[in-house]
Amino acid sequence: MINGIINVYKEKGYTSFDVVAKLRGILKTKKIGHTGTLDPDAEGVLPVCLGKATKVCDLLTDKNKEYVAVMLLGKVTDTQDTTGTVLEEHPVEVTEEQVKEAVLSFTGEYMQVPPMYSALKVNGKKLCDLARAGVTVERQARPVQLYSIEIIKMELPRVCMRVRCSKGTYIRTLCQDIGEKLSCGACMESLLRTKVSEFCVQDALRLSEIEERVQKAAGQTQSEQWNAEMFDFIYAVDSVFLQYKKAVICKEWNKLLYNGNRMKKDMFVSYQKDWEQQKVRIYDEEGRFIGIYEYSEIHGDYKPVKLFMEA
Repeated sequence: MINGIINVYKEKGYTSFDVVAKLRGILKTKKIGHTGTLDPDAEGVLPVCLGKATKVCDLLTDKNKEYVAVMLLGKVTDTQDTTGTVLEEHPVEVTEEQVKEAVLSFTGEYMQVPPMYSALKVNGKKLCDLARAGVTVERQARPVQLYSIEIIKMELPRVCMRVRCSKGTYIRTLCQDIGEKLSCGACMESLLRTKVSEFCVQDALRLSEIEERVQKAAGQTQSEQWNAEMFDFIYAVDSVFLQYKKAVICKEWNKLLYNGNRMKKDMFVSYQKDWEQQKVRIYDEEGRFIGIYEYSEIHGDYKPVKLFMEA
């Protein structure tokens, strides 16, 4: 089994599901999942998890993201982007200074209503499926966090901007909300996801590049069993947790460690008091990554948060 994470560059025309399906065939692996949907017309970073790394999917989905988007003023569509049906058109008579003021006013937390054309579910049904059937349902606004918005280029009616935001933020909806504030309407013309956690667009590989590398690596081995070490583009499972300190458990406690038990302070090869202030990455003495643990003041030991070691 291949365990690890691939930083995929999702191209236009592919759904996130398409990417997973194609990689399943390229890598001959079944256990695989992506870390956050990108619309078919959007492109950019899509981390894909393999094997034991699929346990990281939900953690990466929760990570902060960065996008570069082009907003088109003067048009409102049913999908909130230029692929949809135009519902309204307005003259764009605002100044660049007014646009800048409106865009930057969204920095921080604001209540955003999820779009109908999204994968969110209401009563077990996807909003996008309901929207395609002509059904509109009420959606509750929810808080999202925009850590920064930078205007890269402005040639009205188009505005190119970089947005760093929390999970659950819809850039299409942000564009429409900015258009409403300017009283001329707006929709999203293009979207590039440039960063998810530490995975950046400049390091992302297209499916064709991955397939080429896999064929080259596979041709250099006689083994039918592939592993992550064969492919230099697959990140180790623990690479997304480097913000946590590394801790090692004495090998005499391996049985307890491998069975997912809590770890006491005297079980560590060496112990540091500051580990109690944050989660730690725990390994055995052979260097195998076991999982993420956190300190419990009540019990005075470390309990597993997420385990990656398979018995």
